[in-house]
Amino acid sequence: MKLVRYGKKGQEKPGLIDSGGKLRDLSKHINDIDPEQLGKSALAKLAKLKPESLPLVKGKQRFGVPVNGVTKFIAIGLNYTDHAIEANMAIPTEPIIFLKANSSLCGPNDDLVSPKGAKKLDWEIELGVVIGKKARYVSKKEASKYVAGYCVINDLCERAYQLERGGTWDKGKGCDTFGPVGPWLVTADEIKNAKNLNMWLDVNGKPMQRGNTKTMIFDVATIVSYASEFMTLMPGDIIATGTPPGVGMGMKPKPQYLKVGDTISCGIESLGSQRQKVKPFKK
Repeated sequence: MKLVRYGKKGQEKPGLIDSGGKLRDLSKHINDIDPEQLGKSALAKLAKLKPESLPLVKGKQRFGVPVNGVTKFIAIGLNYTDHAIEANMAIPTEPIIFLKANSSLCGPNDDLVSPKGAKKLDWEIELGVVIGKKARYVSKKEASKYVAGYCVINDLCERAYQLERGGTWDKGKGCDTFGPVGPWLVTADEIKNAKNLNMWLDVNGKPMQRGNTKTMIFDVATIVSYASEFMTLMPGDIIATGTPPGVGMGMKPKPQYLKVGDTISCGIESLGSQRQKVKPFKK
């Protein structure tokens, strides 16, 4: 299933995308796409519904974050060898974990707001993993049982905040609108091999990132197992699993960063696509 939340910000309704790509309303069956709906039994009930029996939603709709009630927005750094090389950083021997602020979460096509004083605004297309049930000290072998589904994430960042302002990466990764997620949550049963998904990102129509999840250093099972050693993963938690090469910071002969007016489009095979326009900060 492709599960979505659509409508104005803060007023999203639950829905699904049928086999023809049309939006169907789920409001008569569930109140929201939230942690309670991510368990296997709840997803199984939704899977039994006949999409054609659900009301068709007409007109262009805004999509929100496909899961409500996210308690943690986790990210994995330098998880592609060639990206670590372009960033001139050591290839990690264990997953690098950092947290993006939950307030950075936004819809897949919402505007990207450039923070006050931003000089090095950058992009990162990433495979997102949504946790389906409580996970603590999960083995790698059992990790897939804890994944509800997958989604597209653009792990946006301000490199000067991230790397030149001291402390951890969080301050460069957690600004408002720095976490577009969606357009939909694709349930795990729909993705036969998360280790082989093509990824892409363009800026103003120019190709920037082209990659595939098969070049990840640590796969999804390893990441879920590893993260569960250090924190309890809860239903609805989202993990961004790292980015392939082609980020602005790594451009040659000099870095290329986003500016107000730029448009980013990105997507992952079988998971849909996003589009953001860079807007200036306003109070």
